Amino acid sequence: MDKKKSVLNIGVSMVFNVISMIMAIVVKRFLIQTCGNDVNGLNALYQSLIGILSIAELGVGSAISFCMYKPIVENDTNKVSALYHLFRKLHLLIGGVILTAGIVLSPFIKYFAKDYETIDVNFYLTFGLILISTVITYLFGAKIGLINAYKNNYITSMITYGGLIVQYALQIVCLVITQSFVVYLTCRIVSSLVQWLITNLVTRHKYFNITSNIQKVDAETKKNLSKSIKAMFMHKVGRSFINSIDSIIISTFVGVVALGEYSNYIVILNSMTNVIKLIFTSLISVIGHLYAESDTVTSRRNCEVLHFINFFVGVVFYLGYYGVIDSLISIVFLNNLVIIRAITLVITLNGFVQFMRESVIAYRDATGTFYYDRWKSIIEGIVNIILSIVLVKMIGVVGVILATILTNLLICHIVEPLVLYKYAFNGSPKTHYVRNYAMITVFAVALLLLDMLLINNSNHLVALLINGCISLVVSGCVCGVTFIFNKKICGKLFFCIKRR
Repeated sequence: MDKKKSVLNIGVSMVFNVISMIMAIVVKRFLIQTCGNDVNGLNALYQSLIGILSIAELGVGSAISFCMYKPIVENDTNKVSALYHLFRKLHLLIGGVILTAGIVLSPFIKYFAKDYETIDVNFYLTFGLILISTVITYLFGAKIGLINAYKNNYITSMITYGGLIVQYALQIVCLVITQSFVVYLTCRIVSSLVQWLITNLVTRHKYFNITSNIQKVDAETKKNLSKSIKAMFMHKVGRSFINSIDSIIISTFVGVVALGEYSNYIVILNSMTNVIKLIFTSLISVIGHLYAESDTVTSRRNCEVLHFINFFVGVVFYLGYYGVIDSLISIVFLNNLVIIRAITLVITLNGFVQFMRESVIAYRDATGTFYYDRWKSIIEGIVNIILSIVLVKMIGVVGVILATILTNLLICHIVEPLVLYKYAFNGSPKTHYVRNYAMITVFAVALLLLDMLLINNSNHLVALLINGCISLVVSGCVCGVTFIFNKKICGKLFFCIKRR
């Protein structure tokens, strides 16, 4: 594995992600203070609706990036160029489809917000602004994919997160001066334009021989691409239903105010999760190159290494999140925006359950085996919607999140490893199943134990520090016990990492 490039990709991504994460939370605080929590909830609803519209992306980026790995290794620049130009045409088409779909959806936006009558906002204008900022990203998406295919994820991280940092800085200034939601959303358009400009400059400098060399994709490659894109489209549908539908259902059945409170917890969780996910997403292109060069035994061993790292990182992070989140919400936002403990509990468990899929997903996307579990995502999405609607009527917000947990445990954690081990590693996932569900069970028990150990203190900073320390002790014990019970396996795996 290209350790130097991996470390560079992960390191740069983490630094920029942490900075943008902090700024995103600060911006959210200013949005709540200047425009209100109802507008905060409406903003979360818009982002979820955009997530659904982005289904049109069809998974083109992942499919074509995967197809680029082999010609890059073989130094076949003509084929890489052909794939890039096809990618560019498709992205422009997709951007147009999203724009059209967004315009058609606009008249119905208010019906997704149960208490929309109380919100003094122009729904059509504000949704239109966020739609335009999203469509602009498709003008340079192909170039981002090209840079990533050459394992230069650190460059795209600097561009993407640099643009976000510019956006957040502008939004803070504009909220302080204008207190306008419209101006706040306009800053997203400025950010997208900045990223477009910088991406064009970088690709012109580094990959001019590819972007200027117009080639056509051969019939065989088109056939394989069509197969991969169809598969990734199905994955995109399922992922959009899972990631976006929860917020839409909460807004529709409970209201945007409740969604605003829920989104405060989610934005902190997702921001921090995105940082640790970089361990996996930044490795996808490297894993793809390695898989193209080496045998299945080595790839399977490296995947098992990644799965253990997946668990250890997840335990420390998610137990830490549960320990401090209520105090953090009170400090960063407002004390009256703290939600009931049951919702926080299921949010944390859901985050961990989804995070435990990362190592398998990274290898699935890098090895191209996403084709074989394409129907899983459609079934996953449909089941999640049905369960969410049923449970939200019975137990409110908790039911929506519980539906996502059940969907992940009963579908994703079964099908994804089965496909990866069968088609990429030519083996059985039985050992993975036992280890994976045991890890999730251990985490759930540790989470309940932590809940009993946490203290209440009127001084939120004191509570945050004490509960943070308690969560570190509990996570340390969990990781230590897990290591002892898997000493032979862990020792062998970590030896493999060290030797590499």
